[in-house]
Amino acid sequence: MLNTLRSAWIWFSIALLVLLWMPVMAVTRLFDRDPVHYATGRMFRRLGAAMTRVNPAWKIRIEGTYPADPRNPYVVVSNHQSNADIPLVSRLPWEMKWVGKAELFRLPIVGWFMRVSDDIPVDRDSQRSRATVLIRAMEVLRQRCSVMFFPEGTRSRDGLLLPFNDGAFRLAVKAQVPILPLALDGTTDALPKGGWRFGPPSDIRLAVLEPIPTEGLTVADVPALRDRVVALIAEQLAAWRGVPVAAVLAGSDAGSMPTVSAASSDAARRG
Repeated sequence: MLNTLRSAWIWFSIALLVLLWMPVMAVTRLFDRDPVHYATGRMFRRLGAAMTRVNPAWKIRIEGTYPADPRNPYVVVSNHQSNADIPLVSRLPWEMKWVGKAELFRLPIVGWFMRVSDDIPVDRDSQRSRATVLIRAMEVLRQRCSVMFFPEGTRSRDGLLLPFNDGAFRLAVKAQVPILPLALDGTTDALPKGGWRFGPPSDIRLAVLEPIPTEGLTVADVPALRDRVVALIAEQLAAWRGVPVAAVLAGSDAGSMPTVSAASSDAARRG
């Protein structure tokens, strides 16, 4: 009963924030002359950050070094545990255009925010849509704005790290911009899938890991680059949980995942 009341109050607070933010977003977009509407997108992320602050049960810790120049573009990649990840990552103090499922852009309110912010829709069942995403993302990077991916492609139901798709890494290599890995943990039960009630009190962690340069890499280096990023995120999750790296990897990846040093050496040999 207490959790039901708490969840209802949090959703009421979020709804109020959304109502307050909509006119602010509209005015910001009206005067935002940046080609990628950087200020508009940044205002949307501030809404996400505000949403994380109305839930007193979320104890959020963010660590790592932020990019010195917010207009120095990165391809940002993160593991994905629940819908709570989106407002959590929005607390990072720079703008990035999110690559999200096309159906989200068709939702009445969320979709409007995403469209106004120039986020990038993708239909995962359409090869043409995936190609369009890379073209659009390249243009965003050229305009000195980062792009954000969840390369697992879906939320992990049990917090284990799922295999990563190649798209974000191909983009980074083609654009010759660094990969910026993020590791997050603790959101699996914070906002359970399929329900409206928030989970029990959660210790949530987000780490900004060291960027990985892609200068000189080619498409042939994409698998090694991808594996290196997966290894970095897996090692951070394992350190937080106090378990071996294999214990945070889903399925067969646990037996085949290279170490960070091995993946780095492979990329170096091929670069």
